[in-house]
Amino acid sequence: MAQDTQTESRKLLGRLRDALAEDSAGQERLDKITSLIASSMGTEVCSIYLFRDDETLELCATEGLNPEAVHQTRMRVGEGLVGRVARASSVVNTDDAPNAKGFRYMPETGEEIFSSFCGVPVQRLGDNLGVLVVQSKEKRTFSLDEVYALEVVAMVLAEMTELGAFIGEGAAMSALHQQSEMFRGTSGQEGASEGHVWLHEPRVVVTNPVADDPEVELKRLNDAVEELRVGVDKMLDTAARGDKEQLDVLEAYRMFANSKGWMRRMEQDISRGLSAEAAVEMEQSAARSRMEQVTDAYLRERLHDLDDLSNRLLRILTGQGSETGAEMPSDPILIARNIGPGELLEYGRKLKGIVLEEGSVGSHAAIVARALAIPLVIHADKITTEALNGDHIMVDGDQGIVHLRPDDTVVTAFRDKIAMATQAQERYASIRDKDAESRDGQLVHLHMNAGLMADLPSLPTSGAEGVGLFRTELQFLIRNQMPKRTELAQLYGRVMDAAEGKRVVFRTLDIGSDKVLPYMAPQDEPNPALGWRAVRVALDKPGVMRMQLQALLRGANGRPLTIMFPFIAQYEEYTAARAEVDKAMERERILGHPLPETLEVGAMLETPSLGFAPKKFYEEVDFLSIGGNDLKQFFFAADRENERVRRRYDTLNVSFLTFLEGIVNRCIDTGTPLSFCGEDAGRPIEAVCLAAMGLRHLSMRPASIGPVKSLLRRVDLSEVRRVIHQAREQGDQSVRPAVMEYLRNGN
Repeated sequence: MAQDTQTESRKLLGRLRDALAEDSAGQERLDKITSLIASSMGTEVCSIYLFRDDETLELCATEGLNPEAVHQTRMRVGEGLVGRVARASSVVNTDDAPNAKGFRYMPETGEEIFSSFCGVPVQRLGDNLGVLVVQSKEKRTFSLDEVYALEVVAMVLAEMTELGAFIGEGAAMSALHQQSEMFRGTSGQEGASEGHVWLHEPRVVVTNPVADDPEVELKRLNDAVEELRVGVDKMLDTAARGDKEQLDVLEAYRMFANSKGWMRRMEQDISRGLSAEAAVEMEQSAARSRMEQVTDAYLRERLHDLDDLSNRLLRILTGQGSETGAEMPSDPILIARNIGPGELLEYGRKLKGIVLEEGSVGSHAAIVARALAIPLVIHADKITTEALNGDHIMVDGDQGIVHLRPDDTVVTAFRDKIAMATQAQERYASIRDKDAESRDGQLVHLHMNAGLMADLPSLPTSGAEGVGLFRTELQFLIRNQMPKRTELAQLYGRVMDAAEGKRVVFRTLDIGSDKVLPYMAPQDEPNPALGWRAVRVALDKPGVMRMQLQALLRGANGRPLTIMFPFIAQYEEYTAARAEVDKAMERERILGHPLPETLEVGAMLETPSLGFAPKKFYEEVDFLSIGGNDLKQFFFAADRENERVRRRYDTLNVSFLTFLEGIVNRCIDTGTPLSFCGEDAGRPIEAVCLAAMGLRHLSMRPASIGPVKSLLRRVDLSEVRRVIHQAREQGDQSVRPAVMEYLRNGN
C-alpha cells in the first residue's frame, strides 16, 4: 500500500472526525461528510443511504445528486446497485453503471449522467446500517486502495451512527435503540413475561474510531494481542487436563490469535487512520458478514471462534469487561447470542425470561429453561445489537415473539394476557388436590417432567402425582468433566427424598443429536437426530451407563426405583440394556449394598419401529412411555428444529392418532403400563384427545398440569372418543376441528 494513500486516508478520517465533533445538527453533519468524501476521492458524487426499516433504504445525504431527492428517494434491499450492495453486504465497483446488472434508473436523482459507481456497505458487527456510494462522470474502475479507503470510512460512519452522531435537530435519521422493535423467533419454552433487558455480554462501544498517531495505536494493538495470546495459552494449559472439545476450541483461538493475516489486516486499518479498537471491530464486522454467507457448519463455527476472540481483544483494548458497573434489574430478561447450561443455571430462577439469537428447541439452554419454567424465545435475529441494558421488554414464549421497548398499545394487550394467565393459575390452584377425573368417571393420572433439583418443589404445588420423566443428562451437560458416581448417587437420593415417596421415573443418559457433552468429542453426522445417540451410545460405550446404573441403585438406598431407557428402537436394544441393569444389581448384592425394594425397568417409545416390536417385548418390558416429541418428528419425517415443516403436522392427525391407538391396544393386550410424555401432553386439547384414545398417564411440565386437569374434569371422554371416531370415518385429515367444535358447544 502506497504511503501517500495511507496519508490521504488519515487526513480524510481526521477531517471527518472534526466535522462530527462540530456542534451542528445531524443532517448538516451528514451533508458535510458527503462533501468531504467526494472531494477526497476526486468524484463528483458521494451519497449516503441509510436503512429506514429492515427492507427499505433511503437517500439521507448527497453531494452531486439532486438535493431535492434527499429523504425522497427510497429503494428496497436488492433493488438497484445500492440495493445489491445492501443485500450481499459486499462492494459493487463498475465503470459502466447504467449497463451494470441490477441498475435502476431514478430520474429524481439525476444520476444517469454518471458512469462510474462504487458502493460499499456501512455495517457494524455484521449489522447493515446502509450504503456509502461514490460516482463520477469519467469511466473508471476504482482501485483496490480506493475501495479499501471507502470501507474504512464506512466503518467510521457506522460507529458514529451507533453513537448517535446524526440525530437531533434537523436529524438525518431517527435515534437508534429508542424505537419499538418486534422480533419474531421460535418458541423454546412457553409462557409470557415482562421485564427489563440484561445483556449476558454487554456490547463494547468504540467511542474513538479515528486516531491521530498510528504508531501509538499499533503499540496498543500489539500489547493487547500479546495479552490475549498469554490468556489463551493459560486457558489451554488448564483445558489440557482433560476437556477435549474445549481444547480444540482453544487451539482454534490460538491459531487465530497468532494469525499473521489477521494482524496484517488490522495493522493496515490502523495505518489508514483507525484506532486499534476500530481496526479490530472492522475485521470483526467483515468476519460476521462472511459468517452470514457461509453454510458449512465447520466454517461457521470457526468464524464464531474468530468473533469471540475479537470480543476478548476489544475488551482488553477498551477496558469494557463484563463488569460494566450496571446493576441487574429486579425483573431481568436475559439477552444473549447463545448461552451454555452452566452459565444459565448460575442466573437461576431470578430470570423472568430468556431471548437468544441462536439455539434450538432441544438445546441445553432450552432444556434448562424448561426445567426452570422460564419463557424462552430462540432465533431472535440481531436482538443483541439492538437491545440495551435496562430496556423495557416483553417476551411471548407461546408465540415466539419479543417486544423491545413496546408502545402503550402492545403493553396493555400483553399485560392483559399475563393477567388472564395469572387468573387461570389461581383457578387451577383450587383443583390442585382433586383428581383429573372426567365427567364420565374416567381417571387420568398426571405427572410432571423434571431435570433439576430446582424442579422438585413444583411436585406438591402443581398437583402432579409423581415425576413421569426425570432427565438425568442435565447433570452431565452443565459440567466440564464427567460427574463422579458418588455425586450422582447423592443427587438421585435427594431427588427421591424430595419426591416424598411419589414415583420418579429416571431416564438414563440421553445424549447425542442436539445434546452433546462438553467433554465428549462431537460426532460428524449428517443427520444426528437419527444417528449415534441415547441408548445407542450407552450400549456402544457401556462404562458410563454402568456407572449411572450403580449411582441410581445406590441413590435409591433400598427404596422403590424406576429406570427408563431412551430411544429404544428394537427389542434387542431393550434386552441388552436390561441385562446391564441385572449385572449392576448383582454387583450391588455382592458388595452388600441395599437393593431397591422394587425395580421397574421401562423404555421410551420414540421410533415407529417399536410400535411394531414383537409381542414378547411388550410382555417383558415393565412399562412404556411414548416420547411424543421425537415420535412425531420421525412419524411425519418432519424435523422439529425446522420451522418450515414442524408446524405442518398435527398431533391430532388421524394417522398419528390411529398409530397411538394401536400401541394402546397392544399394551392393553399384554397388560403393559403405558404413558405419554412430551409437549403435547401439556396442551389441554391434545391431552383430552390422548386420554380419550386410552392414554391415561400423561407427563408434562408442571405449569401445564392445572390447565390439563381443568379441561379433563369438564369433558366426557367417551363423547370425545366418539367425536374422534366420527371425524375419522368422515375422512378428515385431523380431528382437531371436530373436537374444537364439540368443546365450543359447551360439552
